[in-house]
Amino acid sequence: MKHLSMEQILERIYLSEQFDEMRITRDQVHEMFREHLLFSHTPELGRKVNAVHDAFIQRTIELAEHILEDEGFGRPPVPYAFILYGSGGRSEQTLWSDQDNGLVYAESDQHPKEEVEEYFIKLVDCILKGLDALGYPPCEGNVVSSNIQWRKSLSEYTQMMLEWLREPEWENIRYLLIMADMRCIYGSQNLVDQLKDTFLTYVRENSGILNDLLSNTLHHKISLGVFGQLITERYGEDAGGFDIKYGAYIPIVNGIRLLAIQAGIMHSSTLQRIKSLKESGFIPDQLADEWLEAFCVALKLRDLTPFQLENEMYTSRGRLAADQLTKEVKQELKQSLRAGIELQKYVKRSIVSHIEREKG
Repeated sequence: MKHLSMEQILERIYLSEQFDEMRITRDQVHEMFREHLLFSHTPELGRKVNAVHDAFIQRTIELAEHILEDEGFGRPPVPYAFILYGSGGRSEQTLWSDQDNGLVYAESDQHPKEEVEEYFIKLVDCILKGLDALGYPPCEGNVVSSNIQWRKSLSEYTQMMLEWLREPEWENIRYLLIMADMRCIYGSQNLVDQLKDTFLTYVRENSGILNDLLSNTLHHKISLGVFGQLITERYGEDAGGFDIKYGAYIPIVNGIRLLAIQAGIMHSSTLQRIKSLKESGFIPDQLADEWLEAFCVALKLRDLTPFQLENEMYTSRGRLAADQLTKEVKQELKQSLRAGIELQKYVKRSIVSHIEREKG
C-alpha cells in the first residue's frame, strides 16, 4: 500500500462499494501516512491527508444515497449540502480527526416538509454509521448532523444564525465561530455560500458583533510563560508534554479567523485566509509571513502528536509527549508561540479600532 500513488489511493476509495471495504483502505493509508510523518512533515503531506479524508467522506455520502435508494426511499428530494466544520471545514484535519458536520437543504414546493425532513434523517443516520465504520469518532460537542440543530433547511439555518447574531451570548458566539469555518464537502456549494454571505453581510452592517466575537476568540491563550518558557502539562499521563492543539494551534487559527471575518473573506482555510488578508492589503506582508510560518509550525507539530485506537476509533489528545520536546522542537515552538502572542495583540487592536471607526 505504501507504494501507491495518490491517484491509486483515491481510485480505490471511489471504487469501494462497502463501508467495511473503505475501512480496510483507511487503515492501510493511515499507516502509510504515519510512516511518512515519522521521517518528515511537509505541507504537501498535509494536503494529501486532507484530500484522502475528503474522498472517504464523499464516498461515504454517495454510498449512503445508494443505500437509501435501494431501500426504496428514492433520491434526495431537494438539493442539499453536507458541511464540515472544525478542522475538516478548514481542510486542516490530522490523521485522527473526528466528525464535525452538518447538513443544509433547500426548501421544496413539491414535497411536504415532513417528507423532506424524514429523508434527511435517514440519510444522515446512514452517513454517520458509515463514518463510524471508517473510524471517525463523533464530535464530543455534538456538532454533528444527527443533531437537529445542525440539520435544517436553508431558511431555518439562516434564521438560527441570525438569532445567534442578534443575541451574542457566549454559547451563541461559539456556534457562530463554528459556522464561520463551514465548508461544503458534498452537494450544493450555493447553499453554503448563501449562509456565509448572510453571516458576513450581518457583520459588515453590525460591526459591534466583532467585539463579542473577540472575547471568544481570545479565550484560549498561547502557552508561553512571561519568561519565555513553555507551559507544559503538570499532571497525569501527559505530564511534561505540551498541549499543541489548545496552546498553539487553536489560538492562531482563532485569531486569523476573526481577521478574515472582519475583512469579509469567504475562505475557511487558515492558509487561504492569511493569503487573502495579505493580498488584499488588510495586513502587512511581514506580519502575514510571520503568522504563516507560526501556523505551519503549529500544524506540523499537531500532526506529530501521538494517537491511539479507542473502540476502533482514531483519536488523539492533541499533546506532544515530553520526549518529543527536543531542543530543536522547543526552539521552533517558542518562535511560533511568540508570533501567536503578537497575533492575538494585533487582532484585539484591529477589532477595537475598527469598531471605533464605525461609530465615527
